[in-house]
This record gives sequence, structure tokens and C-alpha cells, in this order.
Amino acid sequence: MRRTAHLPRTTATAGPRNTGAGAPAGPAPAVRWSIDELLDAARGRLDRVHPDALAGEVAAGALLIDIRPLEQRTRDGPMPDAIVIDRNVLEWRLDPSCEHHIAAIDSYDARIVITCNEGYQSSLAAAELRDLGLHRATDLVGGYQAWITTSHPPPLDDTD
Repeated sequence: MRRTAHLPRTTATAGPRNTGAGAPAGPAPAVRWSIDELLDAARGRLDRVHPDALAGEVAAGALLIDIRPLEQRTRDGPMPDAIVIDRNVLEWRLDPSCEHHIAAIDSYDARIVITCNEGYQSSLAAAELRDLGLHRATDLVGGYQAWITTSHPPPLDDTD
């Protein structure tokens, strides 16, 4: 697993280790992280984008990637200028060396802003993209919900 070494970890052995001379050592201790530790480590590696700065990022050429599931996109609406990529294929679509990458990605230097519904899944996804070498990948603080409420409130329904 790729993890930064500066966070506290809980270790547990998977079973007794045989440390006798010439005997196999047995399974290595498992490293356990809480989801909060994992999320903190991911976010510590990102220069996260605030909703009010998103338009400027896109205007400067950043790719906005929406990883919300269909149900959330249908319920809440689309994110303008976003490319929709399902989370389960994200790395393959954004890795420039992969034969299945999207046409908009041609370099590991691409600026990529990932958005999800509330900014949790996107942080983990952006950190994973950084592990692939996409060193300018990041995410949207608060995700779609923060963007829609702080920057772009939905239009009023005047059909009543």
C-alpha cells in the first residue's frame, strides 16, 4: 500500500510469527488506517480547490471531472463543464499511458479537479491520481453540494 509514513498507524498481526532460525517469518503485520486518517493523508497531499475558485481553474484549462453516481447527477443536476467519469474506471480514463484514456488527457501535467457529492470520495480519488503521476490532480472542497450552495444556487422553480 502506498501511504505516507508520518501518520499514526495501528498494527495487528495476522497470526503468530515463526521467528526461529531458518523458518519463515509468517505474515507481515497488517497496517490499519481509520478512514479519517486515510482522508487526512490524502487531503494533505492536495491543493484543494474552493467552490468560488472553480470557474477560474476551468477557465485556466483545468479538467473538471464529475465522479458522482448517476442517481446523484439525476437528482441534483449536472455540473457545467464537467466530464462525467464513473469512479470505477477513473484511473484508466485519466492515465495518459493507458490505451483507454480520454482524449482530453495527453500529459501527466494536466490540471484535474475531481468532484463528487460532498468532497470525500473525490479527495481519495485525487490522491490516487497523484499516485499515478498526475501531480496536479486535486479535488473540489465540499464537492457538488458546496459548489451548488455557495457558488451556483439552483434556479427558482416558477411553475407554481
